[in-house]
Amino acid sequence: MNWIDICSVTDIPLRGARFVKTAVGCVAVFRTDNNEVFATSDRCPHKGGPLSEGIVHGKAVTCPLHNWVFSLETGKAQGADVGQIATFATQIIEDRVLLDTSELTTGVAAE
Repeated sequence: MNWIDICSVTDIPLRGARFVKTAVGCVAVFRTDNNEVFATSDRCPHKGGPLSEGIVHGKAVTCPLHNWVFSLETGKAQGADVGQIATFATQIIEDRVLLDTSELTTGVAAE
């Protein structure tokens, strides 16, 4: 695994998200009520909605455009919707959020 430090846990609002620009597109980084952090692709496969602007509830996010719900753990669409978003490994060490870039090309462009 290739870990990069992207921000402090408190830089991500509870039940909210931030995004990180990478060479392969934006990655949304979410924080749940329980201070768990998850990372997924930022685009909904349905209509390309920015998931980082969606509503975080439990361990899921709802797309802000058409209300599709995705598991933050697996990336799978919930309910009757069909589809999946990419997920990326994260970890928290000493209040810092680390993102595994093994599945991304090298070089995070910006936060």
